[in-house]
Amino acid sequence: MAWNEPGGGNGNQQDPWSGGGRRGGSNGGGNRGGGDNQGPPDLDEALKKFQDKLNNMLGGRGGKRGGGGGKKGGGGKPRNTLALPGLLLVIGVAIWAASGFYLVDQSERGVVLRFGKFQQIVNPGLQWNPPLVDDVHMVNVTRVRSVSQTQSMLTQDENIVSVEISAQYQVADPRAYVLNVRDPELSLENALDSALRHVVGGTDMIDILTSGREILGSAVSSRLQSYLDAYGTGIHLVTLNVESTSPPDAVQDAFDDVIRAREDRQRTINQAMAYANAIIPEAQGQAQRIVEQGQGYRESVVAEARGQANRFSALLTQYQNSPEVMRERLYLDVMSEVLGQTDKVFVDVSEQSPLMVLPMDRLARGTSGAAANQDDTQLDPQVLERARNEASGSSSGSVRTERDNGIQREGR
Repeated sequence: MAWNEPGGGNGNQQDPWSGGGRRGGSNGGGNRGGGDNQGPPDLDEALKKFQDKLNNMLGGRGGKRGGGGGKKGGGGKPRNTLALPGLLLVIGVAIWAASGFYLVDQSERGVVLRFGKFQQIVNPGLQWNPPLVDDVHMVNVTRVRSVSQTQSMLTQDENIVSVEISAQYQVADPRAYVLNVRDPELSLENALDSALRHVVGGTDMIDILTSGREILGSAVSSRLQSYLDAYGTGIHLVTLNVESTSPPDAVQDAFDDVIRAREDRQRTINQAMAYANAIIPEAQGQAQRIVEQGQGYRESVVAEARGQANRFSALLTQYQNSPEVMRERLYLDVMSEVLGQTDKVFVDVSEQSPLMVLPMDRLARGTSGAAANQDDTQLDPQVLERARNEASGSSSGSVRTERDNGIQREGR
């Protein structure tokens, strides 16, 4: 029959975890009888024992109730009223100490405030500060932050221009960044707006729209950094870029025409400069060549004049040594030079000299030949005789003979 089958009589039920059955006494205090209890402990008994130990530790009174009389047993310890607060205090202190640990990243610095007063700056790593006493503000010192603005403002020549500008910055001093100003980014935006308006207000609009953008960015950057240093924000300006500059939309077309006209003007100037750079070196080269030719001509004339002077001096010396010979020589040189440039032929028809006709015109032109020389060097005797008679009997021709120091000159 089953272990928990009803009707077992006198509580004689077989417990599967024990060697014998439970037997109930008739006087109410149930005792375990039978064999040895080798099964798992009773869960209710284990919970009751734990509760009794906890009550004893917290100062409660313990005891067992009697089975027959149902009265409380004596012998319990008096309650300790400080045990529970002490335990709670220990647990709270442990939790408070554990919550003080924190980790500082490599790119961050921690600004420690103790009761609102600056204490120190902690470096990256695992750190501990007492909670509720120290307040730690983490500041990223490597990240590059950015702020941009687009503003319309007046220029020096009372025109309106729209400027879009952006600034990149880093935190250089974490303590100043946390403590000196309430809102560093708002302070940066206000300082950027102030510096930009100051610089644009002192510049003409045409410079801002064309070639003055780089100068505008440099001036705004230096002024903005001076403002940030004066405020003590702990911010270092990395770069500042002027993204765009434009006139108002109502006059955009007119300004585009002006800009195109300026570009055309600059292109024309560049073309003229290129043409000038091509022409001027050539003209300078020609001028230098003419100057060098003039110098060469001057040197040649001077050298020739000096040569003639030296030649005259040398002839004078020779003339002083032998005047007659030099006069004859000079006369012959002059006559050869003068008569060498004419086609006329002078013939000596005196009877003492044989007739000799030289083709001086042909010799001067460089045309000579063996047959021509034979035909021209000799004349017919009859022609020769006729020429002599005409020369001696002609009254129109005149022969002038002059003798000067032994020199005879003939002419017509």
